Amino acid sequence: MPSIHDFATWEPVLRLLRTAHAESIAAPGGYVAGRIGQHGWSLPMPRRRPQPGRALQIEDMQDEFDAVERVRGALADAGVDDISFAAEISPDGSTALHLLHPSPAVEPGIGNPHPGSLILVEGSVPEPWRRLPEPVPGAVPAPSVDLASLERTLRERIPDAIGATEAEIAAAEARLGVVLPDELKVLYRVTRARWEDWGDDYEAAEHVYDAVGCELFSLDALYIADAPSRPSRWEFAAMKAVGTPPDAAVQGLVGSPGWIVFGDNGGGDRIAVDLTPGPRGHVGQIIMLDHEQDVGGDLHADSLTDLVLNGLGDERRGPRGDQPPAVARVNIASLSSVEAAVHPELEVLSIGVWEGEPLSLVPVTGLPRLRTLTAYPGTLADPLEIAKLTGLEFLELGPEDWRVLLDAGAVPRSLSAASIEIHGTRHPLPIVALANELLALWDRPLITRTTLEGNLGPVA
Repeated sequence: MPSIHDFATWEPVLRLLRTAHAESIAAPGGYVAGRIGQHGWSLPMPRRRPQPGRALQIEDMQDEFDAVERVRGALADAGVDDISFAAEISPDGSTALHLLHPSPAVEPGIGNPHPGSLILVEGSVPEPWRRLPEPVPGAVPAPSVDLASLERTLRERIPDAIGATEAEIAAAEARLGVVLPDELKVLYRVTRARWEDWGDDYEAAEHVYDAVGCELFSLDALYIADAPSRPSRWEFAAMKAVGTPPDAAVQGLVGSPGWIVFGDNGGGDRIAVDLTPGPRGHVGQIIMLDHEQDVGGDLHADSLTDLVLNGLGDERRGPRGDQPPAVARVNIASLSSVEAAVHPELEVLSIGVWEGEPLSLVPVTGLPRLRTLTAYPGTLADPLEIAKLTGLEFLELGPEDWRVLLDAGAVPRSLSAASIEIHGTRHPLPIVALANELLALWDRPLITRTTLEGNLGPVA
């Protein structure tokens, strides 16, 4: 297998890109750039059109597929997950290929060769991912809890099921670090829900699922839906703000040590027992965690007994963590000024596409909870006003605004992560150099570059 640092490994990819972008590459400052990884790739190739009446097939793009597979094989051989690159190709075929090696302090970019969020503080996560449940002293189990009825119903529905022993239940509790609620113990005493107990029989498994009201996980597969179980990229997670209204049945959290996942709705949404309910909820209520959301859960039954006897009920939607006044968006389609975003509870300020005069950040200076600021390039009247926002943990700016802060020594030291917002086509090398300046301020691992030189020969 050729090495990732052999020019020959990259020649097929570079030839395809040269053919697709011959005019732009030949222009002064011309280049091509992309990203190739173990799980996918992003190359600026023209969109392929399938033959009429059928979907796009591998053979329709076989040349691209073969070229990329050559690089991916070299990545696998080197133990590298993905790599970005930029190449300058002269008319005579002489080429400088810049390989941008990933840093453990940088999240990969999405669909482009530019770096994603820079993790300035090792192991840091946004504030919503650090939030723990609030105590609700008056919370009690729902009146519908009936252990005897629950067990009797389950045994009638699945009389031949193999139940868990007390030792197996104790082992699950030790693994999870939590005492299972009584209803959940009753359920697994009736069936431990192991695939081997069903003899690899899908119908037997479906029978158990019908009896319980969801696709039941085995006792060994129970897990706690805490915040780390719902990971999110910094640039997305920093835009969330969690909170629990006084009338909420489910706390508006990313995760909780009291959310015990025991099943699935068949579509990827997890079913959990909730031991840390909201102010209007019950201990042991059944909630659903939407796989397309990373904050909150929806109430579907007030107890496991209720779920088994009546099935998943109509959802009572919980808070989602992206609403004002905690999150404010100033742009041509939303709020019309920074002043309109001012509120003591403001945590996230996003300044997007803007057609008026550049905006001042003075109105939000001194707000006690503001921790995230993102600003579309060219929207800020004075980027140095950011220095007065002393509580920021995440900041996303365009390259020019970052340059102003770096040159003035005004990058907020409160930051845990940062991002460089790129719009349009920008050469990756200056952006990587800028990212490395920011990483160096926190002594974090830099993005490294290897330049390979070769010749593709004249265009055929």
